[in-house]
Amino acid sequence: MKNLYSEDAFTGLEAAIVLIAFVVVAAVFSYVVLGAGFFTTQTAQATVHTGVAQASSSLEVVGNVMGVAIDPSLNRLTYINTSVALTAGGTDMDLTQMVISYSDNNGGRNPSLTLSSDCGTILTANEASADDIEWCVAQKINTVGTENNLLQPNEIWVLSIGMPATASINQKITVNLQPAVGAVLPLTRTVPGGLNRVQAIY
Repeated sequence: MKNLYSEDAFTGLEAAIVLIAFVVVAAVFSYVVLGAGFFTTQTAQATVHTGVAQASSSLEVVGNVMGVAIDPSLNRLTYINTSVALTAGGTDMDLTQMVISYSDNNGGRNPSLTLSSDCGTILTANEASADDIEWCVAQKINTVGTENNLLQPNEIWVLSIGMPATASINQKITVNLQPAVGAVLPLTRTVPGGLNRVQAIY
């Protein structure tokens, strides 16, 4: 009996179908690989942009942190004054969006101090508790043109930060300045054993 099967039956049409199938599979695989590559590139780009924004939006302390005790006989600080500026090459920063937190070794804790438009309430507060501390911008130095809420390059802002009753002598206090964008600026100081009306604290 004659064999009806022949290798010659593998026609050009069948070869074309197989070739098209291979091309389609290769195209889909290439699309998946390229999509993953694009996604990775975009993620890396976003990370770089975030890093640059964080690095260019940082505060630094200018000069000493000054502690004020309106009544030194109470053996506690009433408030502290600290001057802040942008780091070199920093971008404008809206300090009204900044979160300031306070803690000390005497049990005082406040994760978010209240921003006050009136520094008078801070400068005269002698009985503040840890949960009602306020802070304000006491002075703006080197401002150019119209004043706004943006700390700009070459400007120095003096912040007055109220202290609770627990900020007493020999206590270690920590004030963290957390801008909306940028690194936290921690201020850790020890209240001296003897207080004058005004003194630098270290």
